[in-house]
Formats: sequence, C-alpha cells, structure tokens
Amino acid sequence: MSSALVECVPNISEGRDLNKINQIVNAARSIDGCHVLGVEPDHDYHRTVITLAGEPLAVRSGAVALIREAVKILDMRNHSGEHPRMGVVDVCPFVPLRNMTMEDCAELARHVVADLASTEKVPLFLYGAAATHPDRMLLSNLRKGEYEELESRFTGANERHSPTTMKPDDGATEWSENVARSGGITIGARPILVAYNVNLAEKGAHVAKKVGSLVRSSGRLIKSPTGVRMRTGGLLQKVQGMGVDLEELGISQVSMNLIDVELCPIHQAYETVRSVAADHAVDADGSELVGLVPLSAMLEAGSFYNPDTQDEQTLVHAAIEGLGLDRHHRFDPEESIIEWALEKVSQ
Repeated sequence: MSSALVECVPNISEGRDLNKINQIVNAARSIDGCHVLGVEPDHDYHRTVITLAGEPLAVRSGAVALIREAVKILDMRNHSGEHPRMGVVDVCPFVPLRNMTMEDCAELARHVVADLASTEKVPLFLYGAAATHPDRMLLSNLRKGEYEELESRFTGANERHSPTTMKPDDGATEWSENVARSGGITIGARPILVAYNVNLAEKGAHVAKKVGSLVRSSGRLIKSPTGVRMRTGGLLQKVQGMGVDLEELGISQVSMNLIDVELCPIHQAYETVRSVAADHAVDADGSELVGLVPLSAMLEAGSFYNPDTQDEQTLVHAAIEGLGLDRHHRFDPEESIIEWALEKVSQ
C-alpha cells in the first residue's frame, strides 16, 4: 500500500523581502522528507503562500520549523497589505492527499500547536476540522478585526468576538512584546482549497469589489432605509471572494477561495467573473492560481475549453489557455499541479 501523504499550506505575512522568505522556507526544507512544492510571494498582498507535502511526520516537523523561523524574523508591527491577516503565519492548514483522513490532519494540527506552545510565547488558534468549538471552524470568524484588534481580545473588550472565538487555544495568554511581533497564528485541517484570482483590466478595483460581492457565496449585505439588514445569496457555491486593487500591475483582481472545486470548478468561477465584469464594461485579464491545484480540477477546466480530447497534457494546456493562467504570471504545470509536482520532487 502507498504511504500516507499530506499537504500543508502555510501563508506567511511577508511578500516583499525575498531574503526573509527564503530563510523561512529553508527552515522547512531542512527537514528530511518535507518537500517544498511551491513558494508564491505577492507584493500587494504582502503575503507568501508556501506548499509543503510529504509523509505526515516530516511535514509536521517542517511546519513547526517554518513557523518558528517566521516568529523569529517577522514583525507584524511593520506589516500592511491588501489581504486579511492576523499574524506572521496567518494560517497553516493540513490537507489530506493520500491514505489520510481529515481527523488525521486535525491531529497533526493539534501536535503542531502543542510543539509550538512548548517553546514560543505566541497566540495559537485551531480552525477547520481541528477547531475546539463550532464557532471556531471558519478562519474568517477567528480573524475578525485582524491583527489590529488582536490586543483587545486578550482583555475581552473586542466587540467583534463572542466568548467562543475571543481567546487563543494555546500559547500566549497575555499581551506582550512577543505577541505584538508575532500576532496570532492559526493552524488547522481542511479539504483541498483552491486559491484562485481573476484579473480585471481596471485600476482601483471599483468593479472588482462589486463583482466579488456578487459572485461569493455569502453575497451582499443589504440595509433598508430603517437599518434592517438582510443578506442576498451569491452566484457561486462554496466560494469566498473580494475585490482588490493590484497597484503594481495596474489592474484589479477578484480574489477567491474555491472551498469545493467539485461544486464550483475553476472555469465556472472564471467565466462567471468574466461575464459579470463585462456587464460593467470591464474585461477579464487572465487569472492566477495561488499555491497548487489538483490535477482533476485542471482536467475539468480543460474539458470545458476543449471537449474533443481526453489527453491529459492537451487538457491541461487548454485550461491554461482558456483561463489565461500565463497572462501576468508564469504558470508551470509541472510545478503547480499537486500530483505532477510530487512526482517531480520524488524522482
């Protein structure tokens, strides 16, 4: 029987200083059997998505080493960016790949928190399948108010949070200089999530923000003249989304998390955003995948754009072309498709 394989996707709050990014990533690389499949810094988000994979114990050790290094060299007091964040390692999920259950991944997350709590005086949160309360399952619930409101949570004075989401699960229990530097670190377990962004040919994200509110599953919050609130459903299932400005490229972006690519395939997200943006006289300008993507998702997108073939290489090429994945960023399927990347590093 094939050995168990797990993926881990730490997101660090540094996307501009390549020396710091490499120092943090090299901490994981130093662990035998922990393979670094992807390192994707983003200047505007000021965030880097790192993809680790391998056998569970090696990846667990790699995650601990990476987080310790990030705590050592990053400082949240100097951080600002377009993406929501709460700490130097904003999120670190474990994802089952082969011969792993979700509970197995949740147990890995708990061990990482315990390992870190024994040495690092920083706030540690568990989310997803590792959450200690149903209200703590969603990262967005734990991250309300972001880093800027974290200090108020230690005193219980934060109005955004209920008692079920206010405090860390482990680690630091009081605000300190260490906590001010690190912020809150969230570790958990979840299914494969595809981070996917559709570019729009506009500056300022005016249309991108409208489109993001229309396509995301939670839709828009609407208020009556008397202040009564109601929420409309969005166009896509199991999708989180928002519009952001990419000043460096002179475009905007609808940034999405496809939480279930079976319910919302990549090409459906792209074509829906493209269609709604066109209603506002703005063209789509390609798209990008952040982190790695399962082969099945690329093949399904390829079948939409080229339904007359079953050849995997041809379908992947059709997906790259149809989604415009090479428009602004290099997309190498040998590095960006999970199964192909693992095969490459295991040779």
